[in-house]
Amino acid sequence: MVEEVLTAVVAAGAGLAVYAGFAARVVKQYERGLVFRLGRLRTEIRGPGFTTIVPVVDRLRKVNMQIVTLPVPAQEGITRDNVTVRVDAVVYFKVVDPASAVVAVEDYRFAVSQMAQTSLRSIIGKSDLDDLLSNREMLNQGLELMIDSPAVGWGVQIDRVEIKDVSLPETMKRSMARQAEADRERRARVINADAELQASHKLAEAAGVMAEQPAALQLRLLQTVVAVAAEKNSTLVLPFPVELLRFLERAAPAPAGTAAHGPAPAGPATEGPGPDGAGPPPGGDPALAAPPPDPAALPAPDGPNAHGRPSPGPDSPDPNPDPGPDAPHRDAPARDVPGAA
Repeated sequence: MVEEVLTAVVAAGAGLAVYAGFAARVVKQYERGLVFRLGRLRTEIRGPGFTTIVPVVDRLRKVNMQIVTLPVPAQEGITRDNVTVRVDAVVYFKVVDPASAVVAVEDYRFAVSQMAQTSLRSIIGKSDLDDLLSNREMLNQGLELMIDSPAVGWGVQIDRVEIKDVSLPETMKRSMARQAEADRERRARVINADAELQASHKLAEAAGVMAEQPAALQLRLLQTVVAVAAEKNSTLVLPFPVELLRFLERAAPAPAGTAAHGPAPAGPATEGPGPDGAGPPPGGDPALAAPPPDPAALPAPDGPNAHGRPSPGPDSPDPNPDPGPDAPHRDAPARDVPGAA
C-alpha cells in the first residue's frame, strides 16, 4: 500500500514538473509577451518576468520593444534639376503597440524597410541637388513624416531618419570642384581689391604728411634700404635723390659773405657754372647771381650827352663814317706820294 502511494506521488510530481516545463515562460525586460489561446489574441499583455501559459492551448509571442536600427539600401534616382544621384539612409524605429505590430502587419521590419526605400526615392525626385548636399535636416524631417504616416497603424513609431551619403557622378564632382574654385577665386579678388583700396587711402594720407615734411620721405627711403639690405642676398642700387641734396643744403650753415645780406632766395637749381666759371650757386636765383651789365654796352639815350652835344638821332648822318679799307688812317704818318705837287 505504501509503495503504491509513493509511486503515485512520484508520478504526480513528475507530471507537475513536465507541466511546469511546458507552461513556464520568461519575458525579458525589453520584451512584451502576447498570448494566443487557440489562435485568439488575449487582451492581456504579459510584462517582463516569469509567466505561465496553458500548454498546448496557449502560444506566447515575444515582441522586442527596443529601438531598431534599419539601414536603407542605396537608392538611385534623378533629382528635380536632372542630376543622377545615389542616396542611402538609416531609419531608427521602435514598437509602441505590440498587438498591432504582430496582428496588423505580417513583418513590421520588412514593411518599414520597404516604406523607407519608397519614401527615399520620392524625396530624391522632389529635391534639388543643393538640398541633398546642404539642406539635409529638412529632408530628414520630410522623410520621417513620409515613413511615419503608414507606420502608425502598424504599432511602430519612427524615432529618426538620417540620410547617410549622397553619391554623385565623377563629371558632376569635377564641375562642382571647378565652381567652388571659381567662387573662391572671385572672393579672393574682391578681398584683394578691397585691400588695395584701403592701402591707397593710407598711402594718400602718408603722401600728404610727407608733402608737409620733406624729411619724412628721406627717412622712409632709408627705412626701405634697411629692410632690403637685411636679407644680404642681393645687390642694392640706390640712386642719389635730388631732394636729399636740397635737404642737406638747407641743413648746412650759411657762408660768412652772405650772412649780412641774408640767405639767398631758393630757386631752381642750374645745371652748372656759366662760361666765365662764375655761375649762380646751386639752389639760387640765376637773375640775382648774374654779373651787372657793362655801361659801354648799353645804348645811348636820346638828348644831350655828357659833353652837352646833341646825340645823333636815328635819321641823322653818322659823324664818323667808316672810311673803308682804302682810306688812310688818321693816326698814320703821311707818306710822300710820287708825282704829288
